[in-house]
Amino acid sequence: MTESFDLLIRGGTVATPNGIAPADVGVIDGRIAAIGSLSTAKAAELFDASGLHVLPGVMDTQVHFREPGNRHKEDLASGSLAAILGGVTAVFEMPNTNPPTTSRAAIEDKLARAKGRMYCDHAFYAGATPQNIGALAELEKMPGVCGIKAFLGSSTGTLLLNKEDDILAALKAGRRRVAVHSEDEDRMIARKHLAMRGKPETHPVWRDVESARMSTERVLRLAKQAGRRLHVLHITTGDEIPLLAAARDVATAETTPQHLTLSAPECYERLGTYAQMNPPIRDESHRQALWAAVRDGVIDVIGSDHAPHTREEKDKTYPDTPSGMPGVQTLATILLDHVNKGNLTLERFIDLTSAGAQRIFGIAGKGRIARGYDADFTIVDMGLTRTIENKWIASTCGWTPFDGMKTKGWPVATILRGAIVMRDFAATGTARGEPLRFVETLARA
Repeated sequence: MTESFDLLIRGGTVATPNGIAPADVGVIDGRIAAIGSLSTAKAAELFDASGLHVLPGVMDTQVHFREPGNRHKEDLASGSLAAILGGVTAVFEMPNTNPPTTSRAAIEDKLARAKGRMYCDHAFYAGATPQNIGALAELEKMPGVCGIKAFLGSSTGTLLLNKEDDILAALKAGRRRVAVHSEDEDRMIARKHLAMRGKPETHPVWRDVESARMSTERVLRLAKQAGRRLHVLHITTGDEIPLLAAARDVATAETTPQHLTLSAPECYERLGTYAQMNPPIRDESHRQALWAAVRDGVIDVIGSDHAPHTREEKDKTYPDTPSGMPGVQTLATILLDHVNKGNLTLERFIDLTSAGAQRIFGIAGKGRIARGYDADFTIVDMGLTRTIENKWIASTCGWTPFDGMKTKGWPVATILRGAIVMRDFAATGTARGEPLRFVETLARA
């Protein structure tokens, strides 16, 4: 009997757990139903992937979509549209909104706002504060929640958890992995005078290497004391790598495409405050140390830390300027360009952008191309060279620090649970994102 599918992806080079090789993929009811030679199969919809690579859907586990409170910068609709245009099928959204996502009502509000408006699948972090530590164990169990996020140093927003007793109490309150922004608040307060007016190149002088190193050293110690799994976000320094390598029993780590691609002082000379983010872009020695950590497996996942601000805000005088830059739409092509340059293998790209996220956070049914998994695919043309341009950016802010940069390797289609949601750099259809499910909370989903 001839097989029949809802969607048949034919003729591509497919990345499965068994390797990267030519294959067809058949999809039924939004899930992968068959992988192999399906030349005689029929399908309601056919996607010709000849000359293309079919990869597991890219997941960006750190984005700031600014809703509620700052929709003039971004909202859930525009941010998720940017995601699918860049080949991203799922995002974890951060809690430093206004009001912050620190209660059951705030999480429910975000999920309600996302319904029918977000173009990709999604989950939301609950933010930790000294006031809500007693509620964290329940908040992390809510459907659509990816975990707890703690800002150990202040950044954009009002969330802060910087006292050692509070950090330890938060780590003891619950079971799922806790994600942290790791900079030492007291040291940054003491060094604030080093942020020289009108000189954004002093940003990494103020928020220096030691502020990151000492904070990461402390939180790793506390995580071991609490017996709690930890995920250290946007690692920027070579000094933190040995600490993380020695704590693999409890800790995983992330870095960003920006910190792997840009370096000081050149980025500040060229981009000014548009290169300002927290933790900062540092000098070339730290960029090379991060690449060594990627090669050595110390870095587990790459997130964009998509954090848009308007040009009006960025054009103020440093340090009266907000930290952060957009990145969800450019994450995949920046990293695929690194693959083409030999800095990264395609297998490692997959691990850092899909399999790693699934492994770290226990995302149910996603993260690989295998029978029974959600039919999420990022289909890429590894030989395509294009120029990143501000006019391509769907984020409300309308700019990217990579404007004018040529990259080789581009997502040309995004498929979400069997539906083609982006093709040839344009969205197709309406927003159909759904909350992600997690193994540790399936019983409550």
